[in-house]
Amino acid sequence: MDQTPVPAPLDDSEELTKLHPNYSHALRVRATLTSIPFLVGALVLETVFKGEGLFPSGIIAGPVLLIALALIIRVPQTRYNARGYQISADRLRVVRGLMFRSDTVVPFGRVQHIDVNQGPLDRFFGIATLTLHTAGSHNASVSLPGLGEELAREMREEIRAHIRRESM
Repeated sequence: MDQTPVPAPLDDSEELTKLHPNYSHALRVRATLTSIPFLVGALVLETVFKGEGLFPSGIIAGPVLLIALALIIRVPQTRYNARGYQISADRLRVVRGLMFRSDTVVPFGRVQHIDVNQGPLDRFFGIATLTLHTAGSHNASVSLPGLGEELAREMREEIRAHIRRESM
């Protein structure tokens, strides 16, 4: 008879662990940087059409600015609130999305390697992305952005230790 202990299952009704609060700030900066080319384009179009007297001032740039502000203020916080995770002794659950909800559970036994990534903006805000690469082709990589840098490294080491224990 197999004496392997059965791990406690993840409870889908449990509260998810929120990501680092700086993740929402990083999302807001990314949204701002994404909006800049659209605002510049709207201002250029408005300057061209204003010179020809076709449109009154603000007819193009005004709506683009309002949309950009809405995207910069509202969307990052909504995306932040729609993400979370649970970690147990043998698996990681990652939840994200509002309209298209994704709830992924990665058993540590399937993990082949683990990355901790940081871009310049992530380093500035002290956050990182933990990426688990698994065997198989469907959802072969699962990313968990917005973790505190030290937490991401601790989680990586905890998962590596579990994999080492299982392989012995």
